[in-house]
Amino acid sequence: MDNKIIKVLKDQAAVTDSPFYLFDLDTFRENIRRIRRETGNAAKLCFAMKCNPFLMPLAALEVNRIEVCSYGEYCICRKDGIDPGKLLISGVLKKPAELKRIVEECGSKAGYTVESMGQFAMLAELARKHREKLRVYIRLTSGNQFGLDRESANTVFELAGMTPYLEIAGIHYYSGSQKRKAAKPVRELEKLDRLLLELQDRFHVTIPELEYGPGIPARYFEDQPEKLDESFFKEIRKAIADMTWKGRVTMEMGRVFAASCGYYVTRVCDIKYSGETGYAITDGGMHQMNYDGQIRGMYHPFVTVLTENDRRRENGRERDGEKSNPSANGNWTVCGCLCTANDVLCAEQDLGPLKVGDILAFGNVGAYSMVEGMALFLSHELPAIFSYSKGEGSRCLRQPRECWEWNSGRTE
Repeated sequence: MDNKIIKVLKDQAAVTDSPFYLFDLDTFRENIRRIRRETGNAAKLCFAMKCNPFLMPLAALEVNRIEVCSYGEYCICRKDGIDPGKLLISGVLKKPAELKRIVEECGSKAGYTVESMGQFAMLAELARKHREKLRVYIRLTSGNQFGLDRESANTVFELAGMTPYLEIAGIHYYSGSQKRKAAKPVRELEKLDRLLLELQDRFHVTIPELEYGPGIPARYFEDQPEKLDESFFKEIRKAIADMTWKGRVTMEMGRVFAASCGYYVTRVCDIKYSGETGYAITDGGMHQMNYDGQIRGMYHPFVTVLTENDRRRENGRERDGEKSNPSANGNWTVCGCLCTANDVLCAEQDLGPLKVGDILAFGNVGAYSMVEGMALFLSHELPAIFSYSKGEGSRCLRQPRECWEWNSGRTE
């Protein structure tokens, strides 16, 4: 964690009760621009806002498209005044009333994915009713509950050709994240190249776009490689350039843009020992911070102790006859405040001497970490959220919010 962000986090912690999140907008913006440089002119960029909706307004200024996977996400975009032409309305579930409102408000400006025959029927009927041609993207399944299999996709192509109100704007494909070698996305692009040519030839159509999620990885833990292989983006650029199908490619990403810009700050509220293990209990927990692949502290995330050195001291068991505490070597298991043994933020990690009141900052939590946690478990309040940029300084995006009423059977 560099000195600049450490100072920002310290300053925020001095005036804000923990826990809280902070997102470095300068880092987020630079991540997007770096990926654009790495991919050259080979592809346009799409931000999957599900990874962090608080970053979406800035992303909308930097990328070509925003992927929206729920009606709630659409409402966020509408509230923030995002141009409908920037939106790809996606999601495995599209409720009729919600989709109707989106079509009424966005019409042909937005794009719409088709993930089932039911979704196709709804879009076809809405297009006919409003007499407006809707641009649809056929999502192809990678073998799970998302998207259409080849037989269903073929049926959609056939039916779409029978209505003047639907335009097949492209194919959508995503098979998973954290692909650390370029070989897999390269193979997928080669496969999709053959498929696009086959579909165009069979149905006598032009498919103008491929919306593709390459699954570029983000680094969460200390033992993961610091950087991708230098050839990673070069191989993807070449695979796109070598495609016989010559439409437009848009790469859809989330974590590689957002992960490294996020921080979660929590305070040590209690210290205890069990045998040779020293435990630091924090006011945060796994309900508010979740790392992809983390299981009970099995891997070491990036953690910085923000408390000044002269305010820290070694903890000792203040009982006669005992030597220094079992964590005198600095190794601690940090646990949150939940009533579950799974609430381990890191295990046996060298944090130096800790005391009650010390403040810990966890890095690389800008993507998914805060939205995948069990936010309502034990009815703890939702933490405050801040953004930071060199130009605007620190800005509050959300005040802390009590949620106990949401878990109560009666509300006033």
